[in-house]
Amino acid sequence: MDILGLNVRKLKGIGDKKAVLLKNINIETIWDAIHYFPRDYENRQQIKSLSDAVQGQTESFAVHFKGNAEVKRIANRATIVKLAVFDDKSKASCIWFNQAFRTGLYKADRLYFVRGKVEFKYGELQIHNPIVEEYSPEKHDGSKILPIYSLTQGLSQKDLRNLLFEALGAAVSHIPDEFDMELINRYDLAKKDFAISQIHFPKTAKNLELARNRLVFEELFVLRLALCLRRNKSKEKYNGIVFDIQKEQYENFIKNLPYELTHAQLKAISEVIANFKSGIIMNRLLQGDVGSGKTVVAAAAIFCAYINGHQSAIMVPTEILAKQHFDSFKALFNPFGIRVEILTGSVSQSAGNDIKHKLISGDIDLLIGTHALIQDEVFFKKLALVITDEQHRFGVRQRALLQEKGSYPHVLVMSATPIPRTISLMFYGDLDISVIDELPPGRKPVMCYHVPQSKRSRVFEFVHKQVNEGRQAYVVCPLIEDSDSIDSKSAIEMFKSLKEGQLKNLSIGLLHGKMTSAEKESVMQKFLSKEYDVLVSTTVIEVGVNVPNASVIVIESAERFGLAQLHQLRGRVGRGRHQSYCVLIADTRTESALERMETMVKFNDGFAIADIDLKLRGPGDFLGTRQHGLPEFRIASLVKDIDIIRQVQSAVEWVLDNPSEHFSLMEHVTQQFDNRLEKLTFN
Repeated sequence: MDILGLNVRKLKGIGDKKAVLLKNINIETIWDAIHYFPRDYENRQQIKSLSDAVQGQTESFAVHFKGNAEVKRIANRATIVKLAVFDDKSKASCIWFNQAFRTGLYKADRLYFVRGKVEFKYGELQIHNPIVEEYSPEKHDGSKILPIYSLTQGLSQKDLRNLLFEALGAAVSHIPDEFDMELINRYDLAKKDFAISQIHFPKTAKNLELARNRLVFEELFVLRLALCLRRNKSKEKYNGIVFDIQKEQYENFIKNLPYELTHAQLKAISEVIANFKSGIIMNRLLQGDVGSGKTVVAAAAIFCAYINGHQSAIMVPTEILAKQHFDSFKALFNPFGIRVEILTGSVSQSAGNDIKHKLISGDIDLLIGTHALIQDEVFFKKLALVITDEQHRFGVRQRALLQEKGSYPHVLVMSATPIPRTISLMFYGDLDISVIDELPPGRKPVMCYHVPQSKRSRVFEFVHKQVNEGRQAYVVCPLIEDSDSIDSKSAIEMFKSLKEGQLKNLSIGLLHGKMTSAEKESVMQKFLSKEYDVLVSTTVIEVGVNVPNASVIVIESAERFGLAQLHQLRGRVGRGRHQSYCVLIADTRTESALERMETMVKFNDGFAIADIDLKLRGPGDFLGTRQHGLPEFRIASLVKDIDIIRQVQSAVEWVLDNPSEHFSLMEHVTQQFDNRLEKLTFN
């Protein structure tokens, strides 16, 4: 009998009503129950005397209740219930907020276990919102670690603890362990049945540590191995297009560039060329901070495809960025005769048809565009290189559709959003990764300041001063129009305010997402050609906008933006030879908002910011788990489990180096992800 597959209704105390509530938290079978791990633990330390209580600590006591409850009613019908308690040495008061049912609940002749936070207030010892249970020596003497589960309405901690007690009693001897003893011993892991049992009801803190370590290791190991098996399967299945590249050819290209490359850029180019020569499809992630010079690495890759008679395509998320790439690549490639075209939604039908005709006849070497590139009627003659810029803006299917335009083309993924090292280790280790961690010569770090709303007028005095010195400025707002529900100045309101107020003698432009593509293009072109001194905008300028003369960016209501977005916005300045500035106008009413502002002021390094961002908001936004088809973690944390991630890296490599000895484990992992492996992609 498959005990683990039985419905939880088979367990004592689980009727139809409770089974429906459990289904709300995805518990239907005994397997589901034992894998519903606690979110935290309550460590019931040894019982103390009231006289030994420590201010601010959560502590346990054995007490008698005395007298009648004192009930106070305060604003909004809230209640405070106060009950006197005592032990052999001292007395105290138990205080509950909005728990009027406590009155008359406890009998004076019985001993109770009480656990809560200790406070010394109004000349007395108080225990705030304590849990109360009738005292039992077997249950309450000594230390006890109790699980705390995520709940849903209608279920209590007691319900979940009883469920897990019954589930483990029925299932613990039936829990299979996919890890062989060699793997368990090599990485000093607990056995699976011990880990499952002790993660729910640990007998000691050490047991809890051993249990969690095993379950985190397994969760990360299985996913990591699955990704590597998928990558190896892909490599075995498809051969890459081999490029014949002579050293003097690409060196001549580099010599003709109008600027000197950094060591990091040269290293990335050599890594790309090695991929092209290998005969295996390139699958490379090119990471580089804002302004680090990723584009020239892409240009070198395109040049290699061109001299081998192949076409390239670059897909970007916005028309503004597509136009900028078109202008810069056309200027760069013109001396070499490389034919560049652009295809976006705003290209006329006749011009679009002409581009598509040239593309299929081979008269275009590089096509740059937005989602328009993946239209059904777009065909390439000989596509060998696919590049996506700001890859996190595209879904899996969109990227796959572009790759399908060629016969297993090489793939270069560019991202100015640095990936935290834990995520990089875990999920991108099966990709080739190039990191550009140097800024081009002459680039100065952007100076960043956080100021309150009350200093806004001084900020715009500074903007005026910078414009008088020949520079330009961005002013970024979180909203297009004013909102009754959000207290923040909109782009339209800011535009009017500056035009009629502090910057009235300057030329000011307005840019936002509700404008047509043609309107946006016109505004950006005017800003680039210095017809506008100041550009008031929403986050439409976040990605790729390149105006070297802009030296100031003012971000209004900066507390409304995440760290990654603030870093991207800051990257719109500091792209020329002048010292640049980022001013964050924010009234930080929360600890999280203040931490974000302080991080921006302290760090210019996008990778350091990405690590902090991961700790603040978790891995979801970095991974795009719903896009990629990845599972949610039940117990592992990419923030605090970095040491286990390193162990997992080593373990996966060891297993892959000895496949015949771990055949059943690899088969288990493949089966577990059988329908999902083909969907897992970061390209």
